[in-house]
Amino acid sequence: MSHDNLEHAGFKDRTRVAEALDTVLDAVTGHDRTERVAIGRADGRTLAETVTAPHPVPGYDRAAMDGYAVQASDTFGATDRSPTVLREGEGDVRSGDAVRVHTGSDLPAGADAVVMIEQTETVGDEIEVFDAVAEGENVGDVGEDVAEGEKLYEPGHRLRPSDLGLLKSVGIERVEVYDHPTVGVIPTGEELVQRNPDPGEVIETNGLTVSQFADRWGAVPTYRNVVDDDPNAIRAAIQRDLAKDVVVTTGGSSVGERDYTPEVVDDIGDVLVHGVALKPGHPVALGVVEETPVIMLPGYPVACIVNAVQFLRPILKTVGNMPVPSHPTVEANLDRKISSEPGTRTFARVRLVDDDDTDLPTAEPTRASGSGVLSSVALADGWVVVPEKREGFDAGETVVVEDWEWSA
Repeated sequence: MSHDNLEHAGFKDRTRVAEALDTVLDAVTGHDRTERVAIGRADGRTLAETVTAPHPVPGYDRAAMDGYAVQASDTFGATDRSPTVLREGEGDVRSGDAVRVHTGSDLPAGADAVVMIEQTETVGDEIEVFDAVAEGENVGDVGEDVAEGEKLYEPGHRLRPSDLGLLKSVGIERVEVYDHPTVGVIPTGEELVQRNPDPGEVIETNGLTVSQFADRWGAVPTYRNVVDDDPNAIRAAIQRDLAKDVVVTTGGSSVGERDYTPEVVDDIGDVLVHGVALKPGHPVALGVVEETPVIMLPGYPVACIVNAVQFLRPILKTVGNMPVPSHPTVEANLDRKISSEPGTRTFARVRLVDDDDTDLPTAEPTRASGSGVLSSVALADGWVVVPEKREGFDAGETVVVEDWEWSA
């Protein structure tokens, strides 16, 4: 597809968000690189193996309460008015004995129940028991928590701190996990500088922002130097990073005279989608070069962030064999109307303000439009997603605010 044809098309036909994502994900496969790591370094990593318990937890019958280990039959008939009197013993439990135990301690041989300390009273070397217990009561059996050979986790499970504690409890010290996916981040635009801009120059922020997001999403980003708006330079930069799992460019994704990136990608690979029905940021393009997905993000900062969340995040997760969890949400009462173009998915940035008169916070739009206003995102608490079938939300409606900066 030539650059002239792209410009002539003018995005009259924009692909819906779900269709665009499905199209590119159909062309993406998870990598097969793995490494074995200690569980102390495995938080947030994705398992590449099925994990089963080599040992039971507990590995012995244990007391589940502080109290006395007994033979349950010795306590039958015990009441507050007529307690059973047992000998205070040590070691193994014989009929008529009560041996002091603590929560988690090994159940003495011969015992089959534990009387809670609250239901006993010590009188000399005897123990008065005021409540009968059944066999097995207040006892944790071998394997009660985890049975030997029990399947704990499947490949693709993202490990959490609680998982690591469970793994340690069954004696597992190392696990096989998928390597972090790699991504080359290439900002484009000859007007971009890193600092001290002159008139007509702009400080580069998109590459930094996208790199930090990629790191949060479990990838290893390489933040490249700015590439000028030159087809040959853009081609060379993309080809240099084809060894990465994903290549992402920022800027130059639309149909203007200096928007060369889609043309370059289509020349050396395939542009699968160009122009998506979302706002802000419809000039996003998604392609593949030599089986490497290339995500071409718009240059306006807000549009860049919206598309990174919608497309780069799930692509990185898929390539890295990681689950794609939904973002946390909170309900809020909308402060004022949000408008949206029918057929377009709109992401309206909002700030949440506590409302003493209701149980829900108030959602105040930070800006209704303006894909270049970075502060409208940086100072927001989330965004309200207006689906394609709606023309917006009215003031006073209860809306769902998505915390898109959540790191998982």
